Order: sequence, then C-alpha cells, then structure tokens
Amino acid sequence: MEGSPAPADSDESLMLAYGAGRAAAFDVLYARHKGGVYRYLLRHCRNAGIADELFQDVWMNAIRVRASYVPTARFTTWLYTLAHNRLVDHWRASGQARLVSIDDDNDREACDAIIALPGKAADEPEARAQTRELGAQLQQALQALPSEQRDAFLLQYEGGLSLAEIAQLTGVGVETAKSRLRYANAKLRDALRPLREEWS
Repeated sequence: MEGSPAPADSDESLMLAYGAGRAAAFDVLYARHKGGVYRYLLRHCRNAGIADELFQDVWMNAIRVRASYVPTARFTTWLYTLAHNRLVDHWRASGQARLVSIDDDNDREACDAIIALPGKAADEPEARAQTRELGAQLQQALQALPSEQRDAFLLQYEGGLSLAEIAQLTGVGVETAKSRLRYANAKLRDALRPLREEWS
C-alpha cells in the first residue's frame, strides 16, 4: 500500500502499532474482524468445534508474525489470506482437499449483486421463523456450492475483499474469480427463489 500514511485508526496502522508493542491495538483489530473471520470459517467447515480451533489458529498466526507485518495489501486481505490458508491446511489434513477445478462455465448472465444474509428479525414470530428458515436454506445452499465458488463468495461477503484481492489470495486470474462469484450468486439465488416466492 503506497501513498500517504494510513490514518492512525486504520487496520494497517493498528497492526503496525501492535507489532511495535502496543497490545491495545490488537484488541481493536480483533473486535473489528472476529465476527467475519469466524463466520467465514464456520460456513466452510459447518462444525463449531473445528471452526473454533481454526479461528484460534488464525489469530495465533497473526500474533506470531506481528513484528514482521508489512502492509503490502489491505489488512483484511492479509487476515483472510491467513484464514484461507488455514482452511486449506485443514482440508488437506482431513483428506477433503479438492484439487480439480469445478467451475462450470455456461451461458448464465451475471447476477446483479451478492445475495444478502438475513438481517435482524422483526419481533413477530412468523418473521423470526422465516428468518430461521432462510438462514438454514442459505447455509444448505452455501454447502452445496463447489468449494472454490463458496470460498469466493464468503471472501467477498464476510471479508469485503475485491475481485482482484480474491483472485490474488486464491491464486487465480481476476476473470476466474469473477466467474466463481457469478456462479455462486446465481446458484444461491436459484436455491432461495422458492422461499422468496413463497413469502411474497
């Protein structure tokens, strides 16, 4: 990251401050990113115990390399790279790594936007039931995605990473990352369409 210095409260500045010995800076970073990183891991592995273990490993890795941290990319990209790499290691160790590309290239048009996860439910029991059902359907739809598409979707949704950052992190071209997101969006929209139609 070149140009003018980052603001003192930016993630990058906080990580540099933490590397220089200011422990309170880590507390701010952790509070900002713990939810997104945990959801990213949990939605991949679907097991709270495993997600907890991976989550701890990611933050321990961040702590371990704090003194050598250099902000060559956004902190978020760096942090989700740690999380992504830890997931890959977990899949390899458990024999679940998929080495074959399963990006199906067909004539679907690009989706307009990333489908949003259900927001805070209203107080009515029916609205809460619909939100729970939508959340369960979304989780099921996420798990049905090819792993590369699920990863691209979660990196953008949970991590806020750009296409270029997702491509760099996953080691593919920008067009491949864009394709993965497009197909993930289309499949999620298709999977959730019956629920949306039922409630409309």
